[in-house]
Amino acid sequence: MPPLLLLFLLLHLFSTSLMADPDDQRCLSGLFHSLSDPTGALQNWSSPSSLSSPCNGFTSFLPGVTCNNGRVYKLSLSGHSLSGQLSPSLSNCTNLQSLDLSSNQLTGPIPVSLSSLLNLAVLNLSANRLSGEIPPSLSLCAYLNVIDLHSNELTGQIPDQIGLLVRLSAFDVSSNKLSGPIPYLLANKTNGLMPRFNASSFVGNKELYGYPLPPMKNKGLSVLAIVFIGLGSGMVSLILSFTAVCIWLRFTDQESSNPGEEGKISHLMPDY
Repeated sequence: MPPLLLLFLLLHLFSTSLMADPDDQRCLSGLFHSLSDPTGALQNWSSPSSLSSPCNGFTSFLPGVTCNNGRVYKLSLSGHSLSGQLSPSLSNCTNLQSLDLSSNQLTGPIPVSLSSLLNLAVLNLSANRLSGEIPPSLSLCAYLNVIDLHSNELTGQIPDQIGLLVRLSAFDVSSNKLSGPIPYLLANKTNGLMPRFNASSFVGNKELYGYPLPPMKNKGLSVLAIVFIGLGSGMVSLILSFTAVCIWLRFTDQESSNPGEEGKISHLMPDY
């Protein structure tokens, strides 16, 4: 191979290694423009050149971004008072394995599009103000080991599909507004002894119930109380009925001992 051609190929390979994956560019750009950054944690993100080339091999040019072989591998922006909503463009970071946006002030729903992150192992969106339901499609992220959504404002039921994540070793949805039963596959006992996730993973949701949470305090009347009320009302009815019968019998006895007009007329008639 001629030296000039070899040099050209080496320069081409070097230049392409410096270029960011276009999916990562869309991912980070969409996230940046969806957030408000009062502390300036994303100041370096405002440069178009930084967003266009966030990675150089294993080196990242953006705070909070970790790279692996030229791709965004980890995104960690915890505790920066970031506000706004999670951008659906996060789904473009297809090599992402860890997403940590905890302890911020994020609002709105968890994007359904996160289910496209098939390599995702850690999802930590805790201590925000996220609302809406937990997307059942998160179960498509088969490599998920950690789902931490505690201290948000999530509503609805915990999707049964989440229990199908066999690699899931840490799960926390405490201190939300979830309701309904805890899925069996998240609460079933391992080795017949301990629940897969203990009660601390679910506490702080007033309408959530089922093992391993303690039994809910019945807001209505217990079955026993209803039985006693029924028996009590039956006894009262019986006593009232018995009293009414006694009064009627006494009244009829008084009438027989004090005859009415017919008795008076027959008494005055002469005997023949």
